[in-house]
Amino acid sequence: MRPERNDTSELMEMVRQGRLVEAEQRADALLRADPSDGMVWKILSVVLLRQDKDAMAALRRAAELLPQDAEAHANLGAELRVRGQWDDALISLRKSLALEARNPGALIDAADAQRSLGRSREAVTLYQWALQIEPSRSEAHNNMGNALLELGENAEAARCYRRALRLRPESAQVLCNLGNALRALGEFDEAMACSRRAIELAPTLSMAHNNLGLLLAGRGERAAAINSYREALRQSPRYIEALNNLGNAMRETGQIREALTAHQQAVELDPRRADSHNSLGYVLLESRRVDDAANSFRSAVGLQPDHVAAHLGLAAAKRVQGLAAEAEASCEAALALAPQRPDALLLLGELRADRGQFVEAQALFQRALAADQEFAPAYSSIAAHRRMTQDDTAWLRGAQAVLAKPLPLDQEVHLRYALGKYFDDIGEYDQAFNSYREANELTKRYGGRHDGARLTALIERIMKRCDAAFVRATRPTASDSPAPVFIIGMPRSGTSLAEQILASHPAVFGAGEVRFWDRAFATVEEAAARPGNNLDGCIGALAEEYLRRVSGRAGAAQRITDKMPANFLYAGLIHAVFPAARIIHMQRHPLDTCLSVYFQNFFNVSPYANDLASLAHYYGEYLRIMAHWRSVLPGDALLEVPYEGLVEDVEGWTRRMLQFIGLPWDPKCLQYHQTDRVVITASKWQVRQKITATSVGRWRNYEKYVGPLRHLMPGG
Repeated sequence: MRPERNDTSELMEMVRQGRLVEAEQRADALLRADPSDGMVWKILSVVLLRQDKDAMAALRRAAELLPQDAEAHANLGAELRVRGQWDDALISLRKSLALEARNPGALIDAADAQRSLGRSREAVTLYQWALQIEPSRSEAHNNMGNALLELGENAEAARCYRRALRLRPESAQVLCNLGNALRALGEFDEAMACSRRAIELAPTLSMAHNNLGLLLAGRGERAAAINSYREALRQSPRYIEALNNLGNAMRETGQIREALTAHQQAVELDPRRADSHNSLGYVLLESRRVDDAANSFRSAVGLQPDHVAAHLGLAAAKRVQGLAAEAEASCEAALALAPQRPDALLLLGELRADRGQFVEAQALFQRALAADQEFAPAYSSIAAHRRMTQDDTAWLRGAQAVLAKPLPLDQEVHLRYALGKYFDDIGEYDQAFNSYREANELTKRYGGRHDGARLTALIERIMKRCDAAFVRATRPTASDSPAPVFIIGMPRSGTSLAEQILASHPAVFGAGEVRFWDRAFATVEEAAARPGNNLDGCIGALAEEYLRRVSGRAGAAQRITDKMPANFLYAGLIHAVFPAARIIHMQRHPLDTCLSVYFQNFFNVSPYANDLASLAHYYGEYLRIMAHWRSVLPGDALLEVPYEGLVEDVEGWTRRMLQFIGLPWDPKCLQYHQTDRVVITASKWQVRQKITATSVGRWRNYEKYVGPLRHLMPGG
């Protein structure tokens, strides 16, 4: 039997009085009597919603039974919107609006659904219709501001938020949104006031703390910004924007491990967010986990194909992986999306410089600077790829002006190294050394410290494991390939120059710096510690893996050079794995070597480089292990090449190197500076210049500063 209308009226009166439990029980009883009463289903859905209970079944049943009831469709649409079922929500809301077009609540809900589907322009139109009907709807002004902010119409968004605030002056949420719009407009003081007022009104509002952090970071107050992000996360531990912002701020202050943790957590919380994968990619890249970084950038691009920063990150990772053509393709993809983006122009310039195209590179660096006169990396790249002169006063003024402002740590470090190079190039050596010293002291903020005891212990283990018996043992699993040529020595000792000369030979492929032998030695140690001591099997596996690694791009080359300088640590292991391979040891005056290392930005991967005393210790350990190798390696396995001798007699030493690695003379080796190949090391500009003696004896310009290194002098 259908309930009487007075039963429905009684039910509605219960709802009005807040007697929700009683109303729910009464509605259930009425529906048992007549399950097809749409009005009772509609009232029941309201009762359930007000008790925070699942009302979806009741909402759907009401809309089904009352197809001409605009409110029933609006209620269903509103709940679907709350649940994030945007497409289904729009279907119900459109049905409601077709029946009652002047319903501001349904219009606002439909606009919210459109905005959530990425249709911000359509959403703005719906908000405007709602406000024509009811101009006092604060949420419509606020939400329309959000849509306009997404469209980049920041000034109009700010006007919407101000209208919302006039209606609700104590709304912390609207204050936060207004602060975002003002930040985008560059009105930082008022934005800061909005964020602080929002925190006063709602101290637990995580968005307000996050927004304050963004403003503080924009002013260079990164420590304070980190505190704000942490407070946002204390209030909302799963707040992904705050996690990413915290990670970015930590990366900019050199706290790489902490940054990595924050970005990994953000990705775990929501693997579908491209910005989280992108941020994780950059911190992985700085941690030298290049393959992992590339995978993160690929994930970001897969989720959001127009993510410019992710394309650039992927280009940077591919560059480090030695995939020059693929790196340029990713960089070009970024520029197609943002033709005047300075970091994209800069990276393309670096890729051109890797190929020796320095004129094109400088033009791109200048374009990056024209796009943003305060873009610090452009100043650094300009200085790194040519000799600076007294005429570069505009560069100097610009660089110093940028340094006067708060910068991310990595940008300030790069720029101070660049300033050191400028003063060195023009012969103002005191200013040069001071700039280099500031750069090195800043680099220490990354937290890396030279662990001298650890290095000494490692070298002791290497020499004990790789004694004469180990090095000279005949193993059936060792490779008989003569293809690998290892160029070793201290960084800045001429390893890049030697590779460039040899790679100019038609039969030689220059593989650059191959990261392999650190892990290889650890593998040997593990194999030796296992029962059975299967070193022979381990040696064979290492040979196969290394050849597979370096042969992919070498084509038909007879020789493949690996110029990782720190392979001096593993010369004995290398010989045990490749007894037919040859090792070229580059040597340079110790003070010239150490100062050149100190003057070079090694991206926080060589902490010994940032302190002269640490450099002296590292150099001393290098001398010690090289003495060991001379005593255990066969005489025909190692050729020692003095950098100064190579500079003085290029042809003579080149002939000796070619003879040593079993190749005939080729005059192309003397045109090494014109060889078309990719070089991504710090020496890529120098190795494409004709050799001069200007770098020999350079330490004398800095004689007053080399006290901690003096004992390294021959006879010192």
